[in-house]
Order: sequence, then C-alpha cells, then structure tokens
Amino acid sequence: MKCKRCSEKAAIKLRSHNAAFCKTCFLFVFERNVERSIARDEMFTYDDRILVAVSGGKDSLALWDVLHRLGYTTEGLYLGLGIGTYSKASQLRTEEFAQQRGLHLRMVHLEEEDDGVTVPDAAQFTRRAPCAACGTVKRHHFDRAADEGGFTVLATGHNLDDEAARLLGNVLHWQIPYLAKQQPVLEPTHARFVRKVRPLYRTSELESATYAFLRGIKYIVEECPNSRGASQILYKEILNQLENEMPGTKLTFLTDFLKHGRAAFAAQPGGQLGECERCGMPAMAEICGYCRLVAEVDRRRSQAMAHA
Repeated sequence: MKCKRCSEKAAIKLRSHNAAFCKTCFLFVFERNVERSIARDEMFTYDDRILVAVSGGKDSLALWDVLHRLGYTTEGLYLGLGIGTYSKASQLRTEEFAQQRGLHLRMVHLEEEDDGVTVPDAAQFTRRAPCAACGTVKRHHFDRAADEGGFTVLATGHNLDDEAARLLGNVLHWQIPYLAKQQPVLEPTHARFVRKVRPLYRTSELESATYAFLRGIKYIVEECPNSRGASQILYKEILNQLENEMPGTKLTFLTDFLKHGRAAFAAQPGGQLGECERCGMPAMAEICGYCRLVAEVDRRRSQAMAHA
C-alpha cells in the first residue's frame, strides 16, 4: 500500500477518503485539513487569542498541538472535574504536554472553586445524569475562563464522530434548539461570551488518534467512567456500523446537514439573554442553569447532613 501523495510506503489507510498516507504526508494532510476548516468557516485569525479546552485526551491535545504548530496564539484550559483517578491521570497528561512544548496552561479545579461542586457531587445530590451535569459545569467554567482571561475565541476538540453522533441524537428526538445551534462556529450572543469553534469537526476520531500517535503525544486512553451507558456511545456505535459498510457516511451526514438542513432550524427565534443574579454570567432566566445546579447540590447536601 503506497502513500497517495509521495508513493512511499503508507502508514495509515483512510477508507472514508479512499486514500493512504505515509507518516510525513499524513501529518501534513491532517494539519492542512484543520487549516482549511478554520479558513472555510472563518473561525479565527492570527490576531485572535485562543483558549483551547484540553482534557488530556487525544482530540483536545491534538487540536492544541496543531494550532500551536500553525502559529496561532493559544493557551490551554484544564478543568479538574473531581472524577477520582481519571481526573488525576487527565491532569498529568495535560501538564506533561504543556511543559514539553513550553505552552501556558490554565488550571481550574472544581473542588477549589467558591462553589466547591464537582461532577460526582452533582451526580450524587441531584437527579441529573453525570454527563448532563458535566456539560452544565463545563460550559459555565469555559465561558467564565474565556471572559476573565480576555480571550476572543474558545476552541474545543470535538471531532467528526462527536458531531455526527450529536446530530443523530438531536434528529432522533427532534431537539430543535440544539439543531439550530449545531454548527462549527457559534458567534457570541452576549458581551461576556466569546466565539466558540470546533476546528476538528471534519476530522474523524481515527485521524486525531493517529495524529496524536505519530506526533508522540501521550494522552489518556481510558474513557471517562461516567460515560458508561451514555446514549452518545450508542449513537457512535450505530454510525460506526454505517461507516464500515459505507465509508464517508459520517462526513456526508454532518456536512449535508450544515449545508442544506441547519438553516431551517436556525431561523427559530431565541430568547433575550440577561445576566445571572448570582454569578453575573449570561442567562435566560434570573438564575443561570449552573447556579441552579449549585443551589440544588447545596440544598440536598445540607438535607443529607441533617439526617445523618
């Protein structure tokens, strides 16, 4: 099997692209594809300060590596979720990556914040699924860190598999508000929000894992223990079966929705954002979703202590 670009021995075959590449050419093609996604969707320029949310996994570290190699001004943001040994291992990989490349890494540990609410706390003291609580917590702290740090862009490592699975779930349940917002670039709707981008949205999980391996990036391989049984995993498995039979299905499904379908949902009217009375971050109600979660945890924790 020969490389499509240089005819040397190939290191990886991408069925979805009907092509194979050697190590050098794959790294070049991966970076070029990310660069093209940034340009195609006008995600950011070299004048922007980009905060990259990193978890210690292959996708976020690969994204930070690519953006740094392309010459963008970046800083990393690691959010310690308090998920036992998993969070400790994730932090270690993230710190190693930043130190080896001389990059600046911001650290936020939920147990050290004023609220002191970790993801396990939220799952234990409320009826929310761990993944749902995690999403609420992440969005709040990502937005706050980007705002307080004076960044103009927040970048996350969501890949093609993530986006296609999310789209499948939203279509199956006709989640109109989420379908309206499913796009690689979200412009800020409030002065305290920054532009949110997903530069890897056209890049498969296999490609980002291969890039990380070939670049010598050490990342946490284990899945988050809270993800067991999550519907997102099921959607990915279904799409993988389709991809195996019809290579390119995931990319076509997502890009055709963005090109032909999203506009029908994007026209849905949105509410006016105000500011949360408790934390000051943008909110649709007097109290934002994150602060409501914190209040619920505090209330139930107090009740549990009173009955102990």
